[in-house]
Amino acid sequence: MKILSASYVLTFDDNFGIITDGAIVFDEKIVEVASLEYIKEKYPNIEIIYIEGNSVLMPGLINSHIHLEFSANKTSLKYANFYSWLNSVIKNREKLIENAKTSLIKQELKKILKTGTTTIGAISSYSFDLEAVLSSPINKVFFCEAIGSKAEMIDTLFADFKSRLQQAQEYNSKNFKAGIAIHSPYSVHPFLTREVLNLAKNENLPVTSHFMESVEEKEWLNKDEGSFLEFFSNFLNQTKATSKPTEFLNLFKGVKNLSFTHCVEANEEELEKIKELNASINHCAISNRFLNNSRLNLERIDDINFSIGTDGLSSNNSLSMFDELRACLNIHYEKNIIKFAKTLLNAATNGGSRALGLNKGRIQKDFDADIISFCLPDTIEDLEDIYMQIILHTKYVDKVVIGGEFV
Repeated sequence: MKILSASYVLTFDDNFGIITDGAIVFDEKIVEVASLEYIKEKYPNIEIIYIEGNSVLMPGLINSHIHLEFSANKTSLKYANFYSWLNSVIKNREKLIENAKTSLIKQELKKILKTGTTTIGAISSYSFDLEAVLSSPINKVFFCEAIGSKAEMIDTLFADFKSRLQQAQEYNSKNFKAGIAIHSPYSVHPFLTREVLNLAKNENLPVTSHFMESVEEKEWLNKDEGSFLEFFSNFLNQTKATSKPTEFLNLFKGVKNLSFTHCVEANEEELEKIKELNASINHCAISNRFLNNSRLNLERIDDINFSIGTDGLSSNNSLSMFDELRACLNIHYEKNIIKFAKTLLNAATNGGSRALGLNKGRIQKDFDADIISFCLPDTIEDLEDIYMQIILHTKYVDKVVIGGEFV
């Protein structure tokens, strides 16, 4: 067993306990968390690692939605409009994928680790990022993505998907779990969605999907109109959407660990259906802003679990969760900054754990020992402010523990 001690231990348990001058006892899982004085007395024969200064211990951050295969993008893609961005992705896709070599993705994963992320939900369209992901100590749910809306291609697409999923499942371990991603209701034929989800239900796999990310998607799915009509006519010779939003959501009945990403254009009926499915919503605020999409109305999802994701470098300039959290504080400008910072950090720990179906996100007995430590620039005058000060001032972390091991 090991013991870490810091000025502040943030548990993110049901009571949002904060222990001043606290300590954590752990091996692969959290054994105990209490005051340093109590831990010293109870475990006299275990060396304690003291973190000096205005130090903080808290659960590792969980990035519930990230794309790594487009990590080579810097200035290639067009922002400020979803349709323009989508066309630029199609235009530059081969070049960006070719340039996103394993070495580049490994470097991005090292940066992610240094900025406090200990778990990712990685969406993989082609499994080109698999080697890099496997080499990282970060916990990962590796979502093999299904995509394709042409009916005559379903058998071929399903066979390719199953091959990629089976390849990923060969690496299942304590810090790697294969899952399933359905790209979106506009890009996956309902027959293909049904077959892929049958696999998920039979094997109890976590599932995620993009849903209602843009006005363009909403107009296409509900009215067969808008700029997507041009896109699908030109690329796929389609003039009608293959799925309606509610029909799409109904296909997910029976999936246990389920999340939908973005949902900024979801209406009340669709949000109610997401709630009925006991699903989470992955909030990617910077991506929504870059593509000029709507802002997620958090008041409308008050009783739905939400988590934080960075999306990929195709629609973000950083994969740091602390950068994402700072952006969330600014984008949701009407929220009380002190209370909302607490909500956001909870979403980036507990919320992400639930979205991915994991036993993480808390400093609490029997939860996985994924811990980060860092120091604040000064003492905290009012303990209520600590969540806000963490988001405002933390860029990098000093120590990272994953599964009880320092990495």
